[in-house]
Amino acid sequence: MTPWRQIRTAALLLTAAPMTLLLGAGPALAGHRPAKVETPAVPLPAAYVGASQAAALPAVALDQWWRLFKDPALDALEDEAFRTASDARTAAARILEARATRAAQTAKTLPTGSISGAASHQKAYELGGRGDNLNPISGVTDNAGGNFNISWELDLFGRLAVARRVADADAAEARFNVEGTRASLAAAVADAYFQTRGFEIRLADARETVRIEDDLLTVARRKAAAGAAPEDEIDRVAGQKARAAAQAADFASQLSGTRRQLLILVGRDLRDTDKLAPAAAPPETPPTPEALPSELLIRRPDIREADFRLRAELGAARLARLAIFPTVTLLPGLGLSSTGAPGVSYIPPSTLVTARQVSTTGFWNLAAGITAPTLDIPKLLYQARAEDARARQAAVAYERTVRNAFGEAQNALISLEAGEQATAILADGETRARRAYDASRRRYAQGMDDLTATLSAEQSWRAIRSDLTAERVDTLRRAVSAYKALGGGWASTGSAGTL
Repeated sequence: MTPWRQIRTAALLLTAAPMTLLLGAGPALAGHRPAKVETPAVPLPAAYVGASQAAALPAVALDQWWRLFKDPALDALEDEAFRTASDARTAAARILEARATRAAQTAKTLPTGSISGAASHQKAYELGGRGDNLNPISGVTDNAGGNFNISWELDLFGRLAVARRVADADAAEARFNVEGTRASLAAAVADAYFQTRGFEIRLADARETVRIEDDLLTVARRKAAAGAAPEDEIDRVAGQKARAAAQAADFASQLSGTRRQLLILVGRDLRDTDKLAPAAAPPETPPTPEALPSELLIRRPDIREADFRLRAELGAARLARLAIFPTVTLLPGLGLSSTGAPGVSYIPPSTLVTARQVSTTGFWNLAAGITAPTLDIPKLLYQARAEDARARQAAVAYERTVRNAFGEAQNALISLEAGEQATAILADGETRARRAYDASRRRYAQGMDDLTATLSAEQSWRAIRSDLTAERVDTLRRAVSAYKALGGGWASTGSAGTL
């Protein structure tokens, strides 16, 4: 069974498969899930049941599918785009942001504490009244102290564990969003590159057509001057030449536009358009790697992003319900204080002298606190219902993403197959037209045919050749769309939650 037929069959199964997968994410987030969505139970075909039935998918072939075209220029552009393109640099910054955000969210679930300290130096002067030896008034008083207080929430109800899983899901969602950006960048660069190559070849063919029409116009003028052809033949050929010249100018404009678009995608200076001269002919379309439709669920970044968005929403809904339970917090602390103040010292048997008294103390405490949102429970329950509704929306969005992915893959592979068939038909026609032109040229060289017939044969051959080039380029672009639809263009290995 061809890949697109497999995907077309699997598209009919989406009424059951997406919801089965998304509801299976619930236990991973402390067992909470939104209200169950009823879906009809559709059994999978035997070919899709069990891992042993899955066709081996060469991951490298899809991770870097552009290398299958065996075009060094395309490989260099893709590598350059991943280094210097604005989308690639933005994606790298978003990865750093996601890492920092996850670390910050995880740190909120750990014990917190701060060290505080204070010191003072005070000197007092006697302005009124008189002190005595037992109660000195004037002098210097120094105070210094420090405290280390800790707040540690006990995870009695699993709230902190769920919060950490939500942080991981948010980070994974950001990662797959970035991977989707990279996959789109790879496809956009390849698409613009093949467009550029196609317009380059079609422009060369159009200019050759202008040359042929110019030669035909010269022949028509000679025949009209000799009385062998009517005068209106000159106007007819001149009109065809004008049409060919206009088409060549249009191709030149489109070529300039696609080159600039390619430079923008790669992140290169727009003045480098002359450095993008493509090869003489576009590459052949490589075969599409065999893959079962289930591979889309683990390869396409948009599906993985929707998956982890659902996980995050399920966790948020679980947290909203856990908020009604009490919060128990341990509050240990350490402290140190030192005080120096004026005082007196007793010297037996009867002498009192002024002396500085310094005392240093250290202390620790262990306390616990409990907070129960008694009067806030109605509000928290309404917030939990709102989170449940958001989780249901995420479930619907996941299902829609999976359906769209299967539909895109199906359409892309059907379109690619049609393009390959059309290319084969035009290739056969181009071969026949080329043989006809070669035969006409030999007859002209032997004096058996005139120049008009030879030029007309060349004109027909070049027209079919231009159509073939356009179809080949279009098929290459369809192949790019197919690879993107199959989840190609990013590394699918590694832990989803690890950035």
